[in-house]
Parts: sequence; C-alpha cells; structure tokens
Amino acid sequence: MRGDDQQQNHIFSYVSPEARVRKDHPLRAIRAMVDEVLTQLSRRFDTMYARVGCPSIAPEKLLRAQLLQMLYSIRSERLLMEEMDYNLLFRWFVDLNADDDVWDATVFTKNRDRLLEADVATEFLVRVVEQARGQRADQRRTLYRRWHTAGGLGEHEELSAEGRKAVASPRRSRQSHGELSRPAAVE
Repeated sequence: MRGDDQQQNHIFSYVSPEARVRKDHPLRAIRAMVDEVLTQLSRRFDTMYARVGCPSIAPEKLLRAQLLQMLYSIRSERLLMEEMDYNLLFRWFVDLNADDDVWDATVFTKNRDRLLEADVATEFLVRVVEQARGQRADQRRTLYRRWHTAGGLGEHEELSAEGRKAVASPRRSRQSHGELSRPAAVE
C-alpha cells in the first residue's frame, strides 16, 4: 500500500541542538576554544555597550557567526543569515534555539562593525588561532610521547609534522627481497 504524502506544517522537537550535533564534529572543539576566549573578553564587551537602551545582538553571538562565515567561506552576511535560518549546526554553534529569529543582515552588519572598530573582532580571532595552535602542538607532543613510551616508533619510523607516523622504508635490493620471478634478470 502506498504511504500518504502528508505535508509538514509545523515542526515540534524535544531534542536540543546540542544533542543533534555529533560528539566528534570538528566544530565542537572549535566551539570550546571560542567559548573560552569569549569568557576572557567578557569585561571588554561590558565597556563597549551602554547599560540602558535597546539591547543589541550579543557580541558573543556576532563573533561566533562571523567565525562561521570565515570557516565556511560564506560570501556575504545575507547568505550567512540565510544559512543560519535553516542550518541547525550553525544555530548550535552561534547559540540560537531552533525557533529563535535570525537577525536581519543589515542589523548584523551594523553590530559587527562596532566590534571591528573597537578591534575586538581581530583580538578574538588572534586569540582563537593562538589557542588552536597551542592545543595542536600539545596534542602532537602527547601523541609522540605515547608512541615513544609504547615503543611504537621503530628503527625506520619517525613522526611527521602532523603528528602521524611516517615510515621510511630501507632501500630495496635483490639481496634484501630476492628475485622470485626472474632469477636471471639483468640490472
């Protein structure tokens, strides 16, 4: 029997965006670094904004969205807002709920310009990159120590710059491998 093609009018979900993102997704590690840097910049954000008036877009959300724009090479703020409107991964990263409204691209751009003028966006990006480089170096060192103490690096093995084992095999010759198919082969 053929199933019905019922059109979906509403979406109800009791699953949080946090649960929808795989545990090993690369953005999880980036989000942890970003959150740490944003915590460090929190006092600076306080000095940039007035205590009274209409609330603007949170600078933490602006910077997370801008980082997504760079990471995914999204050409414009308008396209970024469109992507954030339907992409749950992006909503999770920026910290928007599934039913939250996405900002107007013009409002986003004006709020972003405030961060650029105060050099906060540049400082944010520099700190995130420094933290990522430091974390990668720590991971490579830890990996190297594990391999080394476990005896994993043999005589012809070395650790490449990416932290992977690179096997440098010795030069092959007839004496080491023998000539099985053509015993009288000419060199």
